[in-house]
Amino acid sequence: MADEAVAERAAEPASHDPQKPQGSRSPEAPPRGRERGGERGGERGGDRGDEQAQGEAEAHDGPEAGDDEAAERAKERERAADRIKDLTRDPLAEEDGEDGPTDLAAAARARRAGRKLLTSGRDFTSFDRSRIGHAHIGDINVSLDARRSGVAMRGGPVPEEELRRLRRAHVEPAGYVRLRRALESRRLLVLGGAPGTGRTCTALALLDEVTRVGAGDGGRVRRFDPHQGEGVRGLVGEVNGREGGEGGEGGEGGERRGTGYLLELALDRPGTLPPDEMDLDQLASTLAEGDAYAVVVVSVGSAANPLLAGRYGMVCPPAPSQELVTVRLRERLEEARDHEALERAARIAEDPEVIEAVGLDDLRPAEAELLASLLAEHLLGSLTREELLAGCRGIAAVQAHEWFAGVDRALAAAPSSGDGRTPVRSATAALFHPVAFRIALAVLGGGSHSAVSAAAHLLTWELSVQSDPDSTPSRPLFCDDPESDRALSRARSDNGAIDVAGAEVTGQLIFYRGSALPAAVLAEIWDRHFPVRAPVVRWLRLLADDPRPQVSVRAAVAAGELSVRDFEYGFGELVRPLAEASSPRRRVFAATALDQVAGHASHRKAVRKVVDDWSRYGTASLRWTAAMTLGHGRAADSVDAALDALARIGVRDQGRQLAVASLNVVRLLTLPECATVLRRLGQWAEDRREEYQDLALVTIVRLATTGVDEVLDDEPGTPLGDRGDWPLLLALAVTRPELTGTLADLLWTALNTARSRDVAFDALEALLRSASRGERRERGEGREGGEGRGGGDRMRPGLAALLPALTSDEHDRQQLEWLLRRMMRDQDRPLTTEQASALWRLAVPARQRRSDEEESHG
Repeated sequence: MADEAVAERAAEPASHDPQKPQGSRSPEAPPRGRERGGERGGERGGDRGDEQAQGEAEAHDGPEAGDDEAAERAKERERAADRIKDLTRDPLAEEDGEDGPTDLAAAARARRAGRKLLTSGRDFTSFDRSRIGHAHIGDINVSLDARRSGVAMRGGPVPEEELRRLRRAHVEPAGYVRLRRALESRRLLVLGGAPGTGRTCTALALLDEVTRVGAGDGGRVRRFDPHQGEGVRGLVGEVNGREGGEGGEGGEGGERRGTGYLLELALDRPGTLPPDEMDLDQLASTLAEGDAYAVVVVSVGSAANPLLAGRYGMVCPPAPSQELVTVRLRERLEEARDHEALERAARIAEDPEVIEAVGLDDLRPAEAELLASLLAEHLLGSLTREELLAGCRGIAAVQAHEWFAGVDRALAAAPSSGDGRTPVRSATAALFHPVAFRIALAVLGGGSHSAVSAAAHLLTWELSVQSDPDSTPSRPLFCDDPESDRALSRARSDNGAIDVAGAEVTGQLIFYRGSALPAAVLAEIWDRHFPVRAPVVRWLRLLADDPRPQVSVRAAVAAGELSVRDFEYGFGELVRPLAEASSPRRRVFAATALDQVAGHASHRKAVRKVVDDWSRYGTASLRWTAAMTLGHGRAADSVDAALDALARIGVRDQGRQLAVASLNVVRLLTLPECATVLRRLGQWAEDRREEYQDLALVTIVRLATTGVDEVLDDEPGTPLGDRGDWPLLLALAVTRPELTGTLADLLWTALNTARSRDVAFDALEALLRSASRGERRERGEGREGGEGRGGGDRMRPGLAALLPALTSDEHDRQQLEWLLRRMMRDQDRPLTTEQASALWRLAVPARQRRSDEEESHG
């Protein structure tokens, strides 16, 4: 027939349907399928058998009995069709009576992001943690521990030898000259920075420069111990005492003119108050009178914000990592007198394997010193390459240890309340918030800043209650500081896409500044701080209930990684309880965690045993969780074994869990063993048992309605990954052309089986509309309502491959013609004449169209 025939017939009223003279149905129902034999799978139980039985009944019992039986059979077919329709709905949207689809695509993206964040191949147990405070590798013994907040070094003069070494090795950060000029003009500088960023070295370098004309043998740069006085006020007394001593200007005090003082304040301890502006003004005035200088070092945070925003405050930027490593390498290789060694070391430092092992975007001074030592020792032959990489992997582990070691030591030695019995524990939430933020960032890194912050506050509560169960934690409402959170956690933020209600919007994302830190943080809290496990488990269970996939799925991946480190504990406290939950969201959490465990060869056998037992003997909830785990493809010995287990789950209890089983059969189609899955679908469709037929039919319809991005684990760059916005059926037809015939046969079966016909035609309509959306948008008509995936013109090759195989005879083409006419008559989303003609040309090649025209004219 001509290309325009479809459009012309669509304009005709239903009473003049050109199909009716041929004995077919009206446009409201598709033409009945004729049974095919041979390669299309033989007869399907359905219309023809029903009609034959109806005729026999009428001949035997009379017209009235035949009418009753026909009506009953019609009702039975209607019930079967309704059941198939119900089973093709989203099995994850059962909670609270929800009928709308869940965002499987967002969940798949969150799972990929979480796996990429935590699965880095690092083995932290290979690093010698018995002396975690030092990196002791070979002959290298470099102290890495930054001083814990609140534990300042003892006061006294800084030796000239230390100042000389500082002058030789210090790398000036960006804005160093501006810091020096501010100190020279104001005499006082409040320098803010995160611990370990070199802020103390920068403060000493500044004092060394401005006091270069020394204050005599007594020491021109001095550290002031804040425990000897009341912080800034104590330093005022120290300066006054030095200047106003018995010797006057010609005595001991006179020798101290021009002295530089370093004071490190710990403002993040409970009950500690920052100095006010008047105290700083008094100190600056005293310093000017004594021709002295002072740098007050504080950690960035909400408590220090007023200081850093005042006239004396400035932020200390970190020194550049590459220059730090180069300077340290030059020091280490000076004695070797090898002029080419520095270049070789630089090449090794840029080796992708070394960069991946370090896993930090920028290095702090002590870390740069350790890396330089490792590179130097490797060049000198003291370390093998394996030892070099092991030492590089340990750098992030040491940072994680520094963050968490002794955080609540101050709470353990809390002062008495005054009655001698009740201890005072104030501001525990403020103390634990930085710790909680680092853990939340390790679990949810790459997600939105608001999601990480909200999760951090939840964990802060859990940690506070665990530490002090008799008190209700309190936290100020307006003290959060995103910049402080990033600085104290070595984090960075960037704009990126966030999934919201099935759509992507631009928002602020937050990441660790280094791929090694998330796994290092989780390993630290799980392996070295056992009491923290209970609040973390409670917190992860709360995250499991979060409706946002970027939260719940990422938390599930992290739970899996934690379970790998102690499978007995993780399985008993996280996986098994949530696998038996009534909420589908919690069961998905357990399945995702189990699959993450199965990604480790050391635990894969155990996971497969658990999933197999659940699929055979488990409760309904455990079988449901087992099905979701099997869909990832790693919880069974083979794809055939996974399909056996899914079929066992799907057909049990009259198909109670057939929907979730079919969903996970579809997920297995993204694996290289796709042909095995399609072969098994064909076997189920031909099975004499109705429950297996239903499993096949529901899976086929679900295959036609599922998008690639909803089930794919691969990153973009793979044949399927580059077609994330395609329906999976069309993507497989293009990427696996050898399977196109099998795919068409399966879809034909669903289209020509009575109980699945309606939903199958709806699925085919969605596929056809997917190829017309691109043209519609190009003409400026906008998106069609309710359609989520785009790129229609890109999908046309998929339809061009599938439709000719699906419409191989005249009857199949009549069914396609009927469907196109129905789409053109749709009042809400009518298909245009051009679109219908284009789809017809895709389905019926030009040679076949000419043959049909000749037959019609003959």
